Amino acid sequence: MPDWLLAHWTEIFGFVTGVMCVYFAARRNIWTFPLGIASSLVFLVVFLDYTLYADAGLQVVFVVLGITGWVGWDRARASDQRAATTPMPRSMIPGLVIVGIAVAALLAWVLAAFTDSTTEIPDAATTSASLVAQYMLNRRWIQSWFVWIAVDVAYIGLYAVKGLWITALLYLVFIAVCISGYRTWRAAPHEVASRELETVHG
Repeated sequence: MPDWLLAHWTEIFGFVTGVMCVYFAARRNIWTFPLGIASSLVFLVVFLDYTLYADAGLQVVFVVLGITGWVGWDRARASDQRAATTPMPRSMIPGLVIVGIAVAALLAWVLAAFTDSTTEIPDAATTSASLVAQYMLNRRWIQSWFVWIAVDVAYIGLYAVKGLWITALLYLVFIAVCISGYRTWRAAPHEVASRELETVHG
C-alpha cells in the first residue's frame, strides 16, 4: 500500500462512507443512518488530529442524531423503505436562526478560551449550522438540503485551509449529491401529517 494512502486511510474511509451516506439520504433510504454513523466515528478521529475540536464534537452529536433519526425514519418509512418528506413550517425559521447563532457564539468562545484551535470562528459556525441541518433532515424537511449545501461550501474552505484535501473533495461531492437529493425529495409525494407536525412542535 502506498505511504500516502496508508497515512490517509481514515480520511479515505470517511470519504467513502460519507458519500454513501448522502447518496442514500438523497434517495430517502434508511441506510443513510448506519453509514452516517460510521463516517462520523471515522471523522471524529481525523478532526481531533487536526485540532478541529468543534467538528470532532459534532461527530459525537451526529452519532446520537443518527441513531434517533434512524429510529424515526424506521417508524415513518413506507413498505418500500422510503420515508415520506414534509415541507418545513415557516414558523420554525426564526427559532432555528436564533439557536444557530447562539450555539455558534458559544462554541467559538469555548474554542478560543480552552483549546489551541486556530480556526475557532469557522469551526464553530459550520458546526452550529450542521446541527441545524441535521435537525431538519431528521424531520424530513425538504429545505434541509439548502442548509446542507451552504454548510458544505463553507466546509470546503475550512478543510482546504487545514490541508484536509480529501475531506474537502468529499464535501464538493456532497454538494452535487445534495442538489440531486433536493430534486429527488421535491419530486416525491409530500406527507401531509399535520397531526405529526403539531405533536413535534407543540
